[in-house]
Amino acid sequence: MKKPIGKILWRGLGPLLIAVILVAALMLVPFKFGRSSQATIRQAASSMSANVLKGENIKNEAMAENYVPFIGSSELSRMDAFHPSVLAQKYHRNYRPFLMGMAGTQDLTHFLSINALQHVNGKKAVMVLSPQWFVPGGVRKAQFDYFFSPAQMTTFLLSANPNSEADRYAASRLLQFPSADSDRIANDALKNIAAGQKLSDSQYWYLKKIKEPMSDHQDILFSQLFLDNNQPKLTKAAKTLPGTYDADVLDGLATQDGMKETTNNAFELKNDFYTKRVKRNLPKLKGSQATWSYVKSPEYSDLQLVLNTYAKKHMEVLFVIPPINAKWAAYTGLDLGMIQNTVTKLKYQLKTQGFNHVLDLSQDGAQPYFMEDTIHIGWRGWLKMDQTVRPFLETTKAAPVHYKLNDDFYTTRWQQRSANGLN
Repeated sequence: MKKPIGKILWRGLGPLLIAVILVAALMLVPFKFGRSSQATIRQAASSMSANVLKGENIKNEAMAENYVPFIGSSELSRMDAFHPSVLAQKYHRNYRPFLMGMAGTQDLTHFLSINALQHVNGKKAVMVLSPQWFVPGGVRKAQFDYFFSPAQMTTFLLSANPNSEADRYAASRLLQFPSADSDRIANDALKNIAAGQKLSDSQYWYLKKIKEPMSDHQDILFSQLFLDNNQPKLTKAAKTLPGTYDADVLDGLATQDGMKETTNNAFELKNDFYTKRVKRNLPKLKGSQATWSYVKSPEYSDLQLVLNTYAKKHMEVLFVIPPINAKWAAYTGLDLGMIQNTVTKLKYQLKTQGFNHVLDLSQDGAQPYFMEDTIHIGWRGWLKMDQTVRPFLETTKAAPVHYKLNDDFYTTRWQQRSANGLN
């Protein structure tokens, strides 16, 4: 006797249909987990994991406590004994760094992340501005797409003002990346904002009632999975430091560590970095950076989005401009005059708008054991940075800020401007 076709179909497709319904319910029905444990937040703060950067749940829990955003890219991963996270832990400071960034994160990623961040209004942050971000083409599409967060873009769209030059620029910039095509309705909403038009009622309903809760639930479910755990490394490093903070003593220890760890090359690069990343290709790298320039780039307008967001949130920010390893620059032919022009342009954009806390380390690249490798601060570099970070963060509450934002920094004219005449 033949079985009814309906039963056959149900046996085959029923479990799949039930699974789809359950997943949809899980994503859309309101629910709330308890707060993350202190151990999880502490681990996330130094994990530099992509799911933490793209999510909001753990970061927002941390910002409600004594964590301070330390924003940047790969330099934050150089976790020797003098790293900001180690110093804050060892010397029981009133703040703990929450590291936001990893290799490949640049201003556009940070704009979306900071825009979605809660509990930072009227607070302080530290941001490392790498000259290497400001390449002629700006952030690479693959890099931005890897760190793209639908949740953060949804947050931006729901509050975007079509009359704002900043929001129109942000929308048009996001439309240049493949990740913006992943959701047709969100993509159409971006096009509306870029054209100076508000969201349609259906776009707003979809983003608010479907996209936002789905993204939030995904964040809650998955942001704590696969976290890198750098906390044991930080704790081990902290044990090597003296119990009392003394800048001169620490500088001596940093010099000793630098000497021990840079014995196999003439550039004062960390031994394992030189062995794994440089040694094999050393001959072809000679003179290879002679034509590089960071003076003209769309990255300057992406930076302006970040500055606009800091201003909206009334945040007080310390900007750190790191140096280039001078010995390495001499070998590769990198023009340090060009680097100074880049720094001049960056400082002009910051200071003319009232962002006056700028630690310019760009001329310290020849200092012994200041750099861990070609472009990343280490050892004595971290300590010099700490001489400014420490007093800046004696209180994590921002002083009254009076920024004077200038929409000209969104123009192609500024992106392509030389540093001549800027001061």
